[in-house]
Amino acid sequence: MSILSLRGSPRLLLVALAFVASQIARGEEIVIGMSAAFSGPSKGLGIELYRGTMAYLEHVNSQGGVHGRKVVLKAYDDGYNPLPAIDNTIRLIDQDHALLLFNYVGTPTVTRCLPLLKRPQGVPVLLFCPFTGAQPQRQPPYDKIVLNLRASYYQETNGLVEHFLAIGRQRIAVFYQIDAYGRNGWEGVRVALARHGLTMAGEATYRRGTPFKESLKPQVDILARAQPDVIISIGAYEACAAFIRDARDAGLNVPIANVSFVGSESLLELLQEAGKMKGVDYTRDLVNSQVVPSYHDSTLPGVRQYLELTKRYQPLPPHDLVKEDYQPRPASFVGLEGFLNAKLLVTVLQRMGPPFERQRVAKAAESITDLDLGIHVPVSFRADKHQGSDAIYYTIVRDGQFESFQEWEKWRQ
Repeated sequence: MSILSLRGSPRLLLVALAFVASQIARGEEIVIGMSAAFSGPSKGLGIELYRGTMAYLEHVNSQGGVHGRKVVLKAYDDGYNPLPAIDNTIRLIDQDHALLLFNYVGTPTVTRCLPLLKRPQGVPVLLFCPFTGAQPQRQPPYDKIVLNLRASYYQETNGLVEHFLAIGRQRIAVFYQIDAYGRNGWEGVRVALARHGLTMAGEATYRRGTPFKESLKPQVDILARAQPDVIISIGAYEACAAFIRDARDAGLNVPIANVSFVGSESLLELLQEAGKMKGVDYTRDLVNSQVVPSYHDSTLPGVRQYLELTKRYQPLPPHDLVKEDYQPRPASFVGLEGFLNAKLLVTVLQRMGPPFERQRVAKAAESITDLDLGIHVPVSFRADKHQGSDAIYYTIVRDGQFESFQEWEKWRQ
């Protein structure tokens, strides 16, 4: 029945008009698609990335959105597994009609979804700010349709290798997740060592999804036999925390380094809880590389804004995505990264302006030059440059939290 045929029924006419208005409002939304781990051993990564992003998007939407349109982040859970990520991506592109994809978490999921971005017909769908430093989205044929803000794993591992070699620690071993993520970090360490004519002292692997409760003593034994001066871990927080626990229990007390993907606060929480039970400090001689500055650095306007808006809006992920107990964090490195990702996204949308169409996204992003997101790192993109930042930071545990440091000499061999 048409609206015109309801002329004699004012109540039905109002209902129909309200329905039309709601459909128009939905059309005015800018839908952004996200697939990430909201369940399983890596759920803290997807949840905190989402929360950091929503702290900024809720603020933007409360101010009228972007060109009068609300930015909606449509998120699905993939549990850090490729097959659900593929299903989510197809749904976001074909059913939700997302303008672009955003904040995907993890190399094994991202690498399997990349072919879906290059549509057989029509315009490719861009992926913005994936939470991974892997190489596949930085190289042909996908480098043109992925916009990375963070530095790469090659850059993170190279920095760690260079710092440890500079203080005489040349026997570097690697503990890594046996999949695309772990192998990418492994390759980064190998390449960095090869520049100095060196090879890995040893290596050990674990399966993706390994929980903290599992023993990783076999991996510890393998690396202990290699007599390393340092171990670089390429993994997620539950497995990496289990490895650190078992390494210290076995007397393997060399420095252990983790890359940014690990999820520093979740790693630290597991180690602190285990340490209290056993009366052991499992947080000594840990160093984590990061791709965002410390959220304790209140001299940075972007950090102050992140802390303020997170406290003001206290964003939570959709209830249907989080089905396990989880305590949201007041702040985290992952959350800050999600916040900065959102600032970049909104900047691109503002420059783009209506009509918000997939074919116009890349040009708007590539117009950004020397953008300061509030952390004093200029971010630029070009048609041949789809990584905005090369910044790497280093943190150790002080007073029960990860803080910035530069005192590498403490580990001189």
